[in-house]
Amino acid sequence: VGEVYMLVNTAMNQEPVKENIPYSWSKLAQIKSDHYKALAHYFIATILCDHELQSGDDEDQQEKALSQLYDYVPEGLMVLTILKDKVQRKQLGKAHLRKAIVYHEEALRVCGLCKKLRNIDVLQEVLTAAHKRSLLKYAQQETEDDFLSLIQAPDILPKTEHKIETIAPHFSKVKVKDFFYRLGPLTVFSAKQRWTAPRTICIHHEAGELGFSLKGGSPVQIYCLDPVCSAASMGLKEGDYIVSVGGVDCKWHGVNEVLEKFRSMGEQPIEIEVISCQDTAASMHSKSATYSVGMQKTYSLICLAMEEDKIDQTKKVPLKLPFLSWGTKNRQKAASTLCLPSAVAGSSQIKKKLSPFTLLNTESSLY
Repeated sequence: VGEVYMLVNTAMNQEPVKENIPYSWSKLAQIKSDHYKALAHYFIATILCDHELQSGDDEDQQEKALSQLYDYVPEGLMVLTILKDKVQRKQLGKAHLRKAIVYHEEALRVCGLCKKLRNIDVLQEVLTAAHKRSLLKYAQQETEDDFLSLIQAPDILPKTEHKIETIAPHFSKVKVKDFFYRLGPLTVFSAKQRWTAPRTICIHHEAGELGFSLKGGSPVQIYCLDPVCSAASMGLKEGDYIVSVGGVDCKWHGVNEVLEKFRSMGEQPIEIEVISCQDTAASMHSKSATYSVGMQKTYSLICLAMEEDKIDQTKKVPLKLPFLSWGTKNRQKAASTLCLPSAVAGSSQIKKKLSPFTLLNTESSLY
């Protein structure tokens, strides 16, 4: 079992599986691998320390069973000698106990490194109990000449008669509670649409009629609203969605279920809660218009004005006058009776394209 969990842990740490599984899963596989290896060494040590070859036992069968445990026997030992010699058998058993304690301590160490596994009390109790049992067994076999024992316990060959099969999880067997159930159908109540706060409408029966019809699945929608009915005067609008009737949530109810609730109220006034879908496009346009008025010099307007100035400069190429004629031209312009201020202002308005920032001040500049 420990060998299989070791292979599982190795597979979990390979790409791309490593990036797609939680960290605690791979660590739990490592803990189980060390734990079951420790149990294997503990039970082998128990057999070696507590078992003695009896006269009626089949030596060949016992020797074959012991030889199948190891890939190799420690140097200086023989399988048949271990079965017959109590001292060698005890030394090998204590070596297995030491190795079991090492695996138990490694499992506890790895469990302490993972925060999620560290908070699982049952796992901590199982690992601690197995570790204490191995320590107690080793203390019972301890003698004064233990420092002379230099035998290292060999690894145990894994063997099982159980065939490993993958068991697919059946998610339908586990009943869970949907956290988003109270929101209503996600096709309607999603982040793609903006809704108003629920409004309470008190409906009074008028000659056995409500003044509107219902349509749609869940939730139901107001349809064919009579504009002169009491519900319309209370603020009910066509296209509103009913989310509760009489304080009972009905986001998942269909038309028949909502009508059944209306009938159960009898002639009493019915309180319903409705919501309306906001027009996101209209709200965005109104916001952009408000920002344009409030911010007279936005970045886009500044860039537009700069581009228009560049176009005007390219179109209006001033005529270069000779160096000696500038005085004559100025005297003629000053003496001319056609160069009136009004004429100058009029010509500049016709030829010059005003920037967006001077449009608001055009009238004030003329007076």
